Amino acid sequence: MKGYFITLEGVEGSGKSTQVRLIKEYLEGLGYKVLTTFEPGDTEVGKEIRRILLSPDNTELVSRAELLLYVAERAQHVFELVKPSLAKGKIVISDRYTDATLAYQGYARGLNQKLIEELNVIATEGLEPDLTLLLDIDPQISLQRAKQVTAQNHYKGDRIEAEKISFHQRVREGYLDLANKKERIELIDAKQSIEDIFNSIKIILQKRLIRDEN
Repeated sequence: MKGYFITLEGVEGSGKSTQVRLIKEYLEGLGYKVLTTFEPGDTEVGKEIRRILLSPDNTELVSRAELLLYVAERAQHVFELVKPSLAKGKIVISDRYTDATLAYQGYARGLNQKLIEELNVIATEGLEPDLTLLLDIDPQISLQRAKQVTAQNHYKGDRIEAEKISFHQRVREGYLDLANKKERIELIDAKQSIEDIFNSIKIILQKRLIRDEN
């Protein structure tokens, strides 16, 4: 088959990483070749950019610089990992992609969305996901999850996680607005159990993969 590109989006602590793993296991069980990846930081260059972006010490990082760093990391990510894997006929599953930049830097930071879309096109050479799974949950709930994971890992957290709740609410509202505008985005209730979320995703995959392969 030709390659197929799936992205997962959602606010902090929405459970994306867990679902990426479950989707990979499920699709490999069906005989597909799968690459899982994430943004920012799944290349050597990306690791360096991620360190700058998420370090809680970088309190003076302005929104425009943040945007350009995310876009630069994405350009490397697409060139080095995503496009070559799709060319080999793999299913690529990415934890975050272009919609994250629109939600975080556009809706939440207030930067020009048209500019962000143009920068995304430059970074990705126009590569759009075939399917985006948006795990929707109230940030008041999901941030508690994220902080618990942070504490368990003895990690002091990152710049984005430390933003005020109003910032994370704007991110969620941005994602929901994008879901209304983009047919490729499937909305999933992330308040459910891990198993129920995955069952919802399986139904979508069975519908979308079969349709888009034909």
